[in-house]
Amino acid sequence: MTKKIKVSELPEFDAAEYLNSEEDVAAYLTAILEENDPALLASALGDIARSRGMTVVMN
Repeated sequence: MTKKIKVSELPEFDAAEYLNSEEDVAAYLTAILEENDPALLASALGDIARSRGMTVVMN
């Protein structure tokens, strides 16, 4: 029997936690660019910035 998991019980995923090297960032950004989705790219750039310790961007 398969155990059912509620979506609300899943831990939140943060890609920034897995971008530990320049190679990780390059592979992530390459995959995102292949999707050709501007909103996804904006989100990915935020992930990359957070992975580098940048938490606030000023205008």
